[in-house]
Amino acid sequence: MYRMLIVEDTPAEADILRRHLQRYAHEKGLQFHVETLGSALEFINSSHTADLVFMDIQMPGINGMEAAQVMRTYDQATPIVFVTNLAQYAVQGYQVDAVDFVVKPVEYHDFAMRMDRAMRFVERNAGSTVALPTQDGVRVVRQRDISHVDMLKHDVIYHLAGTGECLRERGSLKAAEAKLDAQSFLRISSGCLINMARVARIGRDSVVTDDGTELFFSRSQRRRALETLANYVGGSI
Repeated sequence: MYRMLIVEDTPAEADILRRHLQRYAHEKGLQFHVETLGSALEFINSSHTADLVFMDIQMPGINGMEAAQVMRTYDQATPIVFVTNLAQYAVQGYQVDAVDFVVKPVEYHDFAMRMDRAMRFVERNAGSTVALPTQDGVRVVRQRDISHVDMLKHDVIYHLAGTGECLRERGSLKAAEAKLDAQSFLRISSGCLINMARVARIGRDSVVTDDGTELFFSRSQRRRALETLANYVGGSI
C-alpha cells in the first residue's frame, strides 16, 4: 500500500488527480491510499507522511514551492511532483529535488508516463526511510543515517550518525525493530539495535560505530550477533 498525498486548493483539480491515481493503480495492479489537503499551510502544519506528494504550486498564502522548501528541511527523501501551469517554476523545482512536473490541465496519458518515473523513486525509497516524531511534528529520516537505537526508560532513542542528534518516541524496541530494515539492523542486546552498515570495528564483546560509539553485546545475543555481523561483512570474526 503506497500513500499518495495531494496538496491542492481547487477541489476539482484535486479530484482529477485522485481519479488519475486510482486509474493508474488499477492498471498497474498497485494499491494507493490517497489523501488530499487543501492548502500548503495545512501541509506544513500537519504531520502527514507520504510515499509521493503531488504539490500544486499556485496556492493562496504560502505557495507549493515554499511549502516544498520547508518540507526539505525535515524530509530530504520523499519524492515531490509539482502540479502547475507555469513552466518557469521548473528551475526552482530542481532546488528542492522535485522528481517531475505535471502541467494543468492534467491529461491521463501524460500523467501515467510521469507516474512511471515517479514510482521508480517511490520504490527506491520503500523501506529506506522511517517517520519519527519530534517536538515540531514528524521527521522523515533515512534509515542509513541511524547509527543505533536504544532505550531510555520507556522511550526509544534513535541516534543519528555523525551528528550527535537523537530522536525519541514512546514505545518499545520490539516495535522499532519491526519498522526498521531487518537486513541492516541487528539486535545486540535486549536494549540495543545497531545499523550494521555503521559498524567500524567488531570486538569479542562489543562493536564500535563509525562515529566512535562503543556498544556491548549481551551474553544471550553475543554469539548470534557475531555470526550475523560476520555474514554481513562477508568475512570471519
